[in-house]
Amino acid sequence: MTTPTTQSSPAACRLLQAGEAFTGKQGLQYAVGISAESVGAQGIHMQLVTIPPGGRARAHKHATHETAIYALTGESGVWHGERLEHHTIVRPGDFFYIPADVPHLPYNPSATETVVAVIARTDPNEQESVVLLPELESIHPE
Repeated sequence: MTTPTTQSSPAACRLLQAGEAFTGKQGLQYAVGISAESVGAQGIHMQLVTIPPGGRARAHKHATHETAIYALTGESGVWHGERLEHHTIVRPGDFFYIPADVPHLPYNPSATETVVAVIARTDPNEQESVVLLPELESIHPE
């Protein structure tokens, strides 16, 4: 039986649990797993996002970074596009891709069910590439 490697060397494999949840610039709850800060990642970030019933993010984009999402629980909606003109429903088991620099606004339409998803991004420093887009907020009011 092998035991997980827990060395802090940048070249070492690492096993860790998600960090303590925090509210990001986008207004959602995040629990970081893999990042520059947690393991010294240089090109990827992986975390859990939670959207409470009726919750939504602020309109935003990630400057120069791609995002991949895998939905675990709950059903969310995402407005996306330059003027948030496109809409996608993301259900458990779905993968959702957001190209770099594409504005988006995810939300949870349920009054009772929480949305949880895994997010991977090409930015190892999660919040650094977040660009809030307040001018798009009124397109789809709460």
